[in-house]
Amino acid sequence: MAKRIDYYDDPDAPAANSLVPSVNVVVTNDAGDLLMIRRTDNDNWAVPGGAIDLGESIPQAAIRETLEETGVLCEITGLSGTYSDPRHVILYTSDGEVRQEFSLVLVGRAISGEPTPSDESREVRWVPREQVTSLRMDRSMRMRIEHYLSGTSSPHIG
Repeated sequence: MAKRIDYYDDPDAPAANSLVPSVNVVVTNDAGDLLMIRRTDNDNWAVPGGAIDLGESIPQAAIRETLEETGVLCEITGLSGTYSDPRHVILYTSDGEVRQEFSLVLVGRAISGEPTPSDESREVRWVPREQVTSLRMDRSMRMRIEHYLSGTSSPHIG
């Protein structure tokens, strides 16, 4: 099975060979819970997201990726942060691609649908805010979520 391996500030990490603009979305419901997925490629928890396709706007990609991975339709309500640290690279074992981190993290509100697993998510569920950081996740995802949860009014730029 193809895997995703995240490296951060690791001298043994492979050199990046691509840069792919992507989005992640912190989606909340009326109770304030966060929509979380357990990824099939590394078994870590994350907010939904993925690459922006040619011909798509940033919000369109965010809505599409969220729906594909979770079964939940959302609307985009804001920007939580930008993440482009070259010390974070992601190896995709299926083809040897090594991406430098490049992610825009948006904020969204659920409109309809029920959490439903997909090819990319083995589990999808609403998680209360106070329980989110207890889930197993990659360091960069934890940083993104903690920034959102901090309630800082200005987006993270990094």
